[in-house]
Amino acid sequence: MSDIKLTQQDYIERENKYGAHNYHPLPVVLSRGQGVYVWDVNGKKYYDFLSAYSAVNQGHCHPKIIEALTQQASKLTLTSRAFYNDVLGEFEEYITRYFGYDKVLPMNTGAEADETALKLCRKWGYTKKGIADNQAKIIVCEGNFHGRTITIISMSTDPDSYKGFGPYTPGFQVVPYNDITALEEALCDPNVAGFLVEPIQGEAGVYVPDEGYLKKAYDLCKANNVLFIADEVQTGIARTGKMLACDHEGVRPDILILGKAVSGGVFPVSGVLADDDIMLCIKPGEHGSTFGGNPLACKVAIAALQVIKDEKLEENAARLGEIFREELRKIPSDMIELVRGKGLLNAVVIKPKNGKTAWDVCMCMKENGLLAKPTHGHIIRFAPPLIITEKQLHEALSIIKKSFAEFD
Repeated sequence: MSDIKLTQQDYIERENKYGAHNYHPLPVVLSRGQGVYVWDVNGKKYYDFLSAYSAVNQGHCHPKIIEALTQQASKLTLTSRAFYNDVLGEFEEYITRYFGYDKVLPMNTGAEADETALKLCRKWGYTKKGIADNQAKIIVCEGNFHGRTITIISMSTDPDSYKGFGPYTPGFQVVPYNDITALEEALCDPNVAGFLVEPIQGEAGVYVPDEGYLKKAYDLCKANNVLFIADEVQTGIARTGKMLACDHEGVRPDILILGKAVSGGVFPVSGVLADDDIMLCIKPGEHGSTFGGNPLACKVAIAALQVIKDEKLEENAARLGEIFREELRKIPSDMIELVRGKGLLNAVVIKPKNGKTAWDVCMCMKENGLLAKPTHGHIIRFAPPLIITEKQLHEALSIIKKSFAEFD
């Protein structure tokens, strides 16, 4: 069957027939993207207000990132780490200076970067803190989302993530998010090596902690010789109006986890940054990745990170985020229970009405030309590319307002 003759439903049915059913997408089939817009196979244009879960902060198919990709793709794509290549060192120097760390360990996906950070933290706990073998603990938070590997779901409190996948990896202690007292008590255990936290819990529904929480948590970690590990896979790279969400409180993580927008959504790139005292705990042969640090990924990431600075996307996210939340709060809909967020990472908590839910609102917005997706059934995340203009933001807001009005 020729692709030219396929309908949107044909594409959906083909995925359902041949692919695993591990996602529940909105019924729209996209074939092109540019900037803040995507187009479906029928040519209909939409505002993208998910940005591939904040991977496309720089906008779809940014010309400078695509140029870096195509130029390097014709020269050298992969060597593995069995050999040196002429691009990896350039990337390592660039990103460590960019974020102010001694070393980077490059990987591919956010989950891999989280796994890397966990291994690095444990190794540091044994070699530097002196924790007895196999006794290291890492504190995590209720409502966390760090990926889908067996080890990561072992720390999850979401039954959809962990149920049916046991036995689970030990070594994690869960405390309530945004609860300094609970963290302080957990840190009293001398076997704690690290505290892993999302500065804002994205998958949980853009849960923003109280002001001062991150700084207090960091100070407690320092006082107890525990590593403060920030998962900035979704919140980093200017999404919240600062380069890192931790920057809002002047916190410099001991281990920084990055992914998603490090490549502008063009190629899988992630990484863990730390200083020598931590990073050099891992020796040759103890961790790695065939594709991690490949030349193609390195050139793409350099270009993507440069775009963030050149186009002042931190400032744009901070300014437009304030406007966006203010306008959302003006919408006269009794379905909107709460608006929250920081920068251009925002969410609306939905109160069902006449049997209509967050999914129905997203379907209505889709019909009106804007794409967003529910999380946890009752929360809609809004995260447009950071290159969005104020004019485009107001156009998108008019679609959102129109969609909510249709439920009144």
